[in-house]
Amino acid sequence: MHANDYQKEAMTLLNPDIPADQVLLNAVLGLCGESGEAADLLKKHLFQGHELDKQTMMKELGDVAWYLAEACEGLGVRLSDVMQMNLDKLHRRYPDGFSADRSRCRQEDDQA
Repeated sequence: MHANDYQKEAMTLLNPDIPADQVLLNAVLGLCGESGEAADLLKKHLFQGHELDKQTMMKELGDVAWYLAEACEGLGVRLSDVMQMNLDKLHRRYPDGFSADRSRCRQEDDQA
C-alpha cells in the first residue's frame, strides 16, 4: 500500500464530528496515546517479564500510522511528503549512514 492511498482511505474513517480546526489536535493527542501504548508493551516485555506480543504491537503501530495520517490531513499535507522530508533530513544528517558521532554533534539547523 502506498502512503497517500493509506491516508486517503484512513480519512474515510475520521470522526465527522471533529471540527476541521481540531483535527490536528486530535491527531497529535492520538499519536501520544498510541505511542504510549506501544512503549508500555515494550516496557512490560523488557522489565516485567511479559512476552512481546507482536500482534498487539502491530495493532498499536497501526494506530500510530492512522493518527500520523490524520495529522497530515489536519495540516493539509500528504503523508508521502512528510515521509520524504524525513528521509531527506536523515540523509543530510547521516550522508554515509548512521554515525553516533554525527548524532551527538548535530548542527543547530538540524535539531528536529
